[in-house]
Amino acid sequence: MYKRPHYNVLFTRLREPRRFIQVLAGPRQSGKTTLIQQITQEIDAPSQYASADAVIPASKNWIEQQWGNARLRLKSDTSGRGIILVLDEIQKIDNWSETVKRLWDEDTMAGRDIKLVLLGSAPLLIRRGLSETLAGRFETIRIPHWSYIEMRDAFGLSIEEYVYFGGYPGSAPLIKDEERWKSYIKDSLVETTISRDILMMTRIDKPALLKDLFEIGCEYSGSILSFNKMLGQLQDAGNTVTLSHYLELLDSAGMLTGLRRFSTRQLSKRSSSPKLQVLNTALISAHLPEGFEQTRRNFELWGRLVESSVGAHLSNITRGSETRLHYWRDGKFEVDFVLVRGEEIVGIEVKAGGRKKPLPGMEVFTKNFPVKKSLLVGTGGIPLEEFFLYSLKEIMD
Repeated sequence: MYKRPHYNVLFTRLREPRRFIQVLAGPRQSGKTTLIQQITQEIDAPSQYASADAVIPASKNWIEQQWGNARLRLKSDTSGRGIILVLDEIQKIDNWSETVKRLWDEDTMAGRDIKLVLLGSAPLLIRRGLSETLAGRFETIRIPHWSYIEMRDAFGLSIEEYVYFGGYPGSAPLIKDEERWKSYIKDSLVETTISRDILMMTRIDKPALLKDLFEIGCEYSGSILSFNKMLGQLQDAGNTVTLSHYLELLDSAGMLTGLRRFSTRQLSKRSSSPKLQVLNTALISAHLPEGFEQTRRNFELWGRLVESSVGAHLSNITRGSETRLHYWRDGKFEVDFVLVRGEEIVGIEVKAGGRKKPLPGMEVFTKNFPVKKSLLVGTGGIPLEEFFLYSLKEIMD
């Protein structure tokens, strides 16, 4: 069975003496549950796994029951290796962090060797409880969408297939039946994420607006749209503050983000129109009437997918790092992506599909800012497949 790079990190931490709560945070279908199951099967210690998904209604009593079971098993264990307690979908329990803090602190005072691993589908939702209550008690391992290398090595996807079908491992066996694949993405991932990970755990006054915003984001991924312009596209009119908040929620669920314009002035960054960017290109393709082969022959549409695949890749590899991802535009001049780490600036242009003329944006950008280096990805530059092999460190250095 394929093991993601995060396997070794978590395996090492769980072999160490009990210090911190380990938190695996990431979107649906990123492999969090599979990862912890792989580790608990191979690590030399007893373990206990439970998911709040199966609890109706979910309450803090469930956490206490699971913890009590782990304490009982620990008493009967004579190996001295402690026990690993895994609680999945923990953010679905009301006030979960307060209960976890109390039980964790009780075990710390009593010297009980229960190593706790928490799993959550939406990083923002799970982090709220962590940062407010469990400060200083946890370490986070961010689990992003699957990269091209992982989908290639685990399922044999070509670079073209990855651009179109994206990085959801559960959908890989279905790509030969595209109608079934699209239904799986829309019903099992999109609808489940919006209905269960966002609407059930966050107050949403306009759920139809949230869903429409997601669909607009998929249709216009790679485009710069003001919130006012988005409102003009939506049937259920809200306000720009509401749209900005909903975009943050979609970002936290690993679906859609809005990149800020690069500027040396903070106010300009905050007030800029976002560049919409899906975090997995499957979210675009699943809503297209065209199939894989049709899309490849449509130069304009394929170019948009290629650019979105690069943006999704950069969004995922920069999360949790000191590098920030932006775009840049000044009048008619534009640079697709800008990576910023401290004083270091890297500009990235993507050329594919229907783009035939040289783009002057990078030349203007490099004249106005101290750019460390500029990269062209795609036609006439770094092949897309090769670019996806580079780590963030290699891109920045």
